[in-house]
Amino acid sequence: MGIFPEFGGWISQNTQQPKKSENVKSKPVRETKTHDERDETKEQLKLWRDANKKEQYHEPSPTVKVHTDHNIDSFSSIKMEFTLGLPPQAAYDVLTNQDNKTYSREINGRPLLKAISRKVTSERGIGNRPILEVDKELSWNFLFFSGTIPIRLNVLENPKELSAYNWKRRKGMDYMETFEVNYTVEPMYVDAERLCKHKKPKSREEYRKCSGGKGLIASKVKVDQNFRPSFPWNLPLLSSYFRRFTVETTKKVAEDFQTRAGDIRHRL
Repeated sequence: MGIFPEFGGWISQNTQQPKKSENVKSKPVRETKTHDERDETKEQLKLWRDANKKEQYHEPSPTVKVHTDHNIDSFSSIKMEFTLGLPPQAAYDVLTNQDNKTYSREINGRPLLKAISRKVTSERGIGNRPILEVDKELSWNFLFFSGTIPIRLNVLENPKELSAYNWKRRKGMDYMETFEVNYTVEPMYVDAERLCKHKKPKSREEYRKCSGGKGLIASKVKVDQNFRPSFPWNLPLLSSYFRRFTVETTKKVAEDFQTRAGDIRHRL
């Protein structure tokens, strides 16, 4: 299951889960959540279920800003924000995908981003948290050609702060000189304007009080991604194509997370 037993159990009973990778080696020990955090997530999932019966929630398209420094071998940075119509703890559970499931769109009969394996290493990062090794497979399609690209990352998760840092491993991503992704999940008080009478809540406690405990909490995901292609992909014409492909793929992955969130809301 996911980080929260209640969330994972609820979803497994009410949705048809995507298939797990057959090559999952091991899973990290999950940090224990407080009763208040578990209760809030369970309460919010109930609110989302009830709200979804009345009206479907539609996430806006991800917003993406790209900056490229052509003086540093086409070093590019992507700043993206997107919304998931799930409470923050549940959204983080989907993003970290601790059960190593594949649930993205298909490209020529293959998933856009396929989960291969996820395992704990003996290395430790900030806060003495375990560093994970996560392997994925990205599908590509150009004219009459198609194939897959390996995505091999080290991952340092911080469930307490609802954040994660990903960076490329030394072997397995030769097409990238630099690749790192940092994302955070923040609460969005969906019904604040309607229920809180022009008061902008600054915390969950304020929101719960002004909304009478009936306000939905969604999640804003902020993504900072930096990458620099290796030779020959850093050459002028190739780097332009490579950058466009990376940006478009990053946005598609975010959209697939939104689709997954919509499936969860529909089946709660």
